[in-house]
Amino acid sequence: MATFLWDKIVFGPIKSRRLGASLGINLLPISRKVCTFDCVYCECGFNIDGKGNNKFPTKEEVKTALENKLKEVKENKETVDSITFSGNGEPTLHPDFEIIINDTIALRNKYFPNAKISVLSNSTTIDRSSVFSALEKVDNNLLKLDAGFDFLIKNIDQPVNNKFNTDSLVDNLKQFKGNLTIQTIFLRGEHNGKSVDNTTPENLNSWLNLIKEIKPKAVMIYSLDRETPSKTLEKVSKEELETIADKVRANGIEVTVA
Repeated sequence: MATFLWDKIVFGPIKSRRLGASLGINLLPISRKVCTFDCVYCECGFNIDGKGNNKFPTKEEVKTALENKLKEVKENKETVDSITFSGNGEPTLHPDFEIIINDTIALRNKYFPNAKISVLSNSTTIDRSSVFSALEKVDNNLLKLDAGFDFLIKNIDQPVNNKFNTDSLVDNLKQFKGNLTIQTIFLRGEHNGKSVDNTTPENLNSWLNLIKEIKPKAVMIYSLDRETPSKTLEKVSKEELETIADKVRANGIEVTVA
């Protein structure tokens, strides 16, 4: 059974550990998760859990829903720090993703010009020119890199495409030339008999070497905060996250610990 699914196109604002008062946008179906990863920690559950159709909201529906919500929030004198694309899976899978980003920029400028536009992506679609172009336009393109080793990413993130490999992922991340933020979740445990512990010294060294290759403008690290579909996972303490963060900071890269 899915852990949690958003049942609206636009939701919030909600208090985000990483982004402040965040107005969320779900470009995926409301009755099931659609993603190129099947992460063991995903709050939306596993891909197979959701039932229902695969209908994506149209770009017109997204634009209307967002404008109506921005008007409501402004009338209520609420704050919006970030307009955030996340939702029930991988937001960049929407066929009109770049058009929607363009519409969102225009609406942000009209209603909340100081708000940031953020996209939480698992990085698997950034080889598509329209996705890359769209992410270059937003304030915060938050791209996932959960481990330094190929086998461990496959254990933790469970890519749907069996041709996935970390070398290609890192090469694509480097194409942003530093205009990106890497987001990494740290956790321990196992799933289906396989290790999902990315806190070992060996993984941390490998992950840190990839961070130095990618040269992001910032890194966000965090641990478990909500119910997960795999019940054998353990949260990493704030103190340990800070120790990991210091290793990144030693290389002159800004780090946020949530």
